[in-house]
Amino acid sequence: MTEIFSWLPILLSGVKTTVLLTVGAALIACPMALIFGLARLSSHPSLYLPSACYIEIFRGTSALVQLFWFYYVLPHFGWKLDAFSAGVLVLGLNIGAYGAEVVRGAVQAVPREQYEAAQALSFSRQQTMTRIILPQAFVAMLPPAGNLMIELLKSTALVSMITLSELTFKGQILRASTLKSTEIFTITLLIYFLLSLCISGAVRKLERYVSYAKG
Repeated sequence: MTEIFSWLPILLSGVKTTVLLTVGAALIACPMALIFGLARLSSHPSLYLPSACYIEIFRGTSALVQLFWFYYVLPHFGWKLDAFSAGVLVLGLNIGAYGAEVVRGAVQAVPREQYEAAQALSFSRQQTMTRIILPQAFVAMLPPAGNLMIELLKSTALVSMITLSELTFKGQILRASTLKSTEIFTITLLIYFLLSLCISGAVRKLERYVSYAKG
C-alpha cells in the first residue's frame, strides 16, 4: 500500500499532461467538426470536396501513423512540432473528422418541416441554420459527442509513442523501474476510468440543461 502512495505523484503528473492534451485537442476538434460537418452538407464543390477529403483521410488512416507523420515527417517540409503540439494537433484533427460526421448526421436528422417553416417565415439560409436547425441538432449531437470526448481521452495514450510524458508514459516508466506491472497498470486503468466518468457526467449535465432550457 505504501508503494502505491509513492507511485501516485508520478502518475498524477502524467494525468496533468493527459488532461491538457484532451482539452487542447477538444478545442481544435469542436470547431473543425462544426465547420467541416456543415461544409459536407453543402452542394458547392469548393466546400464539399475539401470537407470530404479531410474527413475521409483522417477517419481512414491510423491515428498513430498520423501522429508519426506530423512529428517525424513534417520537419522535412520545414515545419517542426514539439511532441505536445503534434499530439494536440493530430488528436484534434482526428476526432474532429469523426465529429464532423456527427454534426452532419444530426443536422440531417432535423425534420424537413423545420426548413419549410423557416422558409414560410422568410428566414434566410443563415438564420434558418443558426436559429432553428443547429439548436435542434445540438441536442442530438451531445451523446455521440460525449463518446468522442472519451475516445479522445483514451487516444492521448498514443502520444507516449513520441516520448511525451503523459499518464501511459509515466506508467511505463514506473513498470520498468519496479516490475510491478499488475499494480501499476491497474491503477492507470482506474485513473483513465475516473477521467472518463468525469466527461460522461459533464455531458449528462449539459444534456439535462439543454433539455430543460428547450422545455
